[in-house]
Amino acid sequence: MKNFYDFLIPIILIVSLILLANPYMFWMPTTLHMMVLVVLIVCFVIFGSFIWKEKVADERENLHRFVVGRYAFLAVTSVLLLGIIIQTINHTLDIWLVAGLVTGILTKVIGSLYTQRKL
Repeated sequence: MKNFYDFLIPIILIVSLILLANPYMFWMPTTLHMMVLVVLIVCFVIFGSFIWKEKVADERENLHRFVVGRYAFLAVTSVLLLGIIIQTINHTLDIWLVAGLVTGILTKVIGSLYTQRKL
């Protein structure tokens, strides 16, 4: 049953994000848009709690977790950087892209420093 939720929650998150990327209210009215936002927030909290409480049984699982985290970090920061590049070329830079990239980089640096001192 746990494996079911491992796939269901991310799928709901992705569908919610796709629905929220609704330019010019093309397929959703504002009230439905707000309901999807609530579903997105609830699913993200559930998803985050699954990741936070994730337990590893051995060193191999721990290594897999670190590798997946590294891939996720590189993928997200690459997409944010690409968005910054494209929007800068179009002269429409959204500050949230910059804030997201800065937050990710700072979290990576602070997390690295913390683990070096604590472990």
